[in-house]
Amino acid sequence: MLGEAVSLFLSPAGIALLLLSLIALRFRQQWVGLAAVILWTVFITVITMADPTGLRPEAMAEGCIGQPTLFIVAVAAICVGIVLYTKPRTGGADGSER
Repeated sequence: MLGEAVSLFLSPAGIALLLLSLIALRFRQQWVGLAAVILWTVFITVITMADPTGLRPEAMAEGCIGQPTLFIVAVAAICVGIVLYTKPRTGGADGSER
């Protein structure tokens, strides 16, 4: 399971999305964060749902590929972190948070 998660994170799309997520967090940009969350969702959907050949269940049964569960949980944590970190700050009259 760990090997499958690492291989998905190190795929070209995974690396690009990690970089986009880091940019959203570094510059605290909501719209970039939103784009990152949406693209992570698309990436997970393609991995888990798109199987035009129908061979994914057989490949999992044979042990050729693993369950993407750990990857999905890690991406969900990344997306929650992006949303919480880039949300607008609400503060009092003196600029402090309540």
